[in-house]
Amino acid sequence: MEKKISGDKVKWGIIGVGDVCEVKSAPAMQKIEGSELVAVMRRNGEKSKNYAERHGVGQWYDDANALIQDPEVNAIYIATPPNAHSSLTLKAAQAGKPVYVEKPMARTTKECQEMIDACHKANVPLYIAYYRRRLPNFEKIKSVIEAGTIGDIRMVNIQLHKTIDPDIVANITAPMPVNWRVDPEVAGGGYFFDLASHQLDYLDYALGPIQSVSGYAANQARLYKAADIITSSFVFENGILGTGSWCFTVDKIAERDQMTIIGSKGQIRAPFFGEPKIFVEKSNTTTEVLEFELPHHIQQPLIETVVNDLLGKGTCPSTGESAIRTNWVMEEMTKNYYKS
Repeated sequence: MEKKISGDKVKWGIIGVGDVCEVKSAPAMQKIEGSELVAVMRRNGEKSKNYAERHGVGQWYDDANALIQDPEVNAIYIATPPNAHSSLTLKAAQAGKPVYVEKPMARTTKECQEMIDACHKANVPLYIAYYRRRLPNFEKIKSVIEAGTIGDIRMVNIQLHKTIDPDIVANITAPMPVNWRVDPEVAGGGYFFDLASHQLDYLDYALGPIQSVSGYAANQARLYKAADIITSSFVFENGILGTGSWCFTVDKIAERDQMTIIGSKGQIRAPFFGEPKIFVEKSNTTTEVLEFELPHHIQQPLIETVVNDLLGKGTCPSTGESAIRTNWVMEEMTKNYYKS
């Protein structure tokens, strides 16, 4: 393998050091061998400076272009809301710097393709932060499937039903909530794009690409502009069938977070966002319950693969080419609501 950066260390610059960079991702860049966080940026200069001082980062900016052009930075992490992913990726690629982008990859499949094309043209790699591809509980599910423990896979079902929580849906009584995740112009498609993207990307990783999708989306509670309920059926390239339902306005008693993978000899049940437990169930045997400890910096295992890929020591399983498929699936599921 050839190195994809100059030098022997990945020197990260982060655009958008908000909440996700406090624990989940950025601190890991200081702990991984061959990796260093050298610069951060936020539009609010005081907050950018504060982050740099608290996390021991030598340089801070309030201008994304200045960070991208910093000669000490040789890789860019884009941690902004999705509406800025495409434009910033194009600028980073033009500067010849590899890009690691938060999920979902962008608001639309069209934007995703523009990002891929720009990185191909500049000959720089593009990675997406679908970190469940490297978490131990989800790696175990994949290995159980591949070992044939539950036989041939027949179908998969996803259920994600959540309540309206004022701490999540900020200022829900206002005409336009301040929470960017429920503004389609910023997020692409509400909580569905934010949360279901993790689930659908993982299914792509564990079971292969989805080739056919039907779905229906609606806004029943009318608390914000994004769709708040989605149902779908889909077919994988290998013939496995799937169904899913997502609703973000249920009563607490109806809350549910479960993926069920059904095979010819048993099934696997697991939450996506809850406790890291896996239930392997087969006829005439006791249910096997597997529990896992997740890393403190939840993105660290995936970021390690990015660093290794850039240094020519390994490969990263989450790229622009894999992530664009998830955007396409979500668009197909919701296209009746988000009409062009």
